[in-house]
Amino acid sequence: MHGHLPVIHEMSQRPPGFVAPNLSPAGLRLLPRELGDGVHALMANEMPKDNNGLIVGEKAALVVDSGVSPDIGRHLQEVAADLTGKPIRYLVNTTYHGDHTFGNTAFGEDVTVFSSRINKAAMTDLAAEKRLRAESMYGDDSLDRVLTWRAPDVVFDRFCEIDLGGRVVQLWHLGPGNGSGDTLVHVPDAKVTFTGNFAMPAGVTPMMLIGDPLGYARSLRTMQAMLPADTLVPGHGFLGPAEPGVSVWISYLEHLAAAVHRGLSDGVPVEVLYDELPMWGVEPPAAAPGEFLALVRSLHRLNILLTYRWLRDGAPRLR
Repeated sequence: MHGHLPVIHEMSQRPPGFVAPNLSPAGLRLLPRELGDGVHALMANEMPKDNNGLIVGEKAALVVDSGVSPDIGRHLQEVAADLTGKPIRYLVNTTYHGDHTFGNTAFGEDVTVFSSRINKAAMTDLAAEKRLRAESMYGDDSLDRVLTWRAPDVVFDRFCEIDLGGRVVQLWHLGPGNGSGDTLVHVPDAKVTFTGNFAMPAGVTPMMLIGDPLGYARSLRTMQAMLPADTLVPGHGFLGPAEPGVSVWISYLEHLAAAVHRGLSDGVPVEVLYDELPMWGVEPPAAAPGEFLALVRSLHRLNILLTYRWLRDGAPRLR
């Protein structure tokens, strides 16, 4: 916990043979996909490296996430400059994770950084955050050049709006998900939501790093009820329709919580659950490369382990 804020830090445990997502910036290029007038998904040329976003109004532009290093932050601004002549005035961090925030320092003082109050409260230990992200660097030394961690300038608790001129962008924090402070960037007139690590189209398991599948499912149900989005732009992977992706994730998380609770109550070792518990409707695309399939299965095993630890170490018991 961080003061009176519900900051829940990422669990560091990993299952045997865990395949960390490759987030190295080596070779990363951001490829624009226009989803509406002035609404661009900036998609990584290699999955599952970080995606970003650009939203343009009549007076200003907003960027979603800043990348894993200052170099990527600068590349992001170059891509944005090719798409619009409007000045970038706002940057939103969807999570505190370094692969979404270490590029903040590449943006000038004329750019205001927004995120949830909980995300900012989690951005206190740069060395620890670099250690956690190192498992996804695969030998790349870019993190050695991350010397400072620019925190958000403006924070909010539940909701705020940013007026870009003729277009309002909504920022939402709906509850725990991948982390405790996940921030969604919603463009109402385009029905597009940039979700960071919080949600994806169907085909990938969630990555619940704080080990709370029930809180995560509740947050996703709130998203369904409150944000009328046709398209999701996730922080990693492919873009696509909000449904059935969000509904599949809710079902997966609720099945996971119940099954792991039964196993724990019956004294089944977590190592046995790795092989016994199915992925409950999560079906990766048939054309997905083998390493992507290995990542999805590895994330499922991670979710089993972290749910097991969460329940064992004092989470409210299921009835």
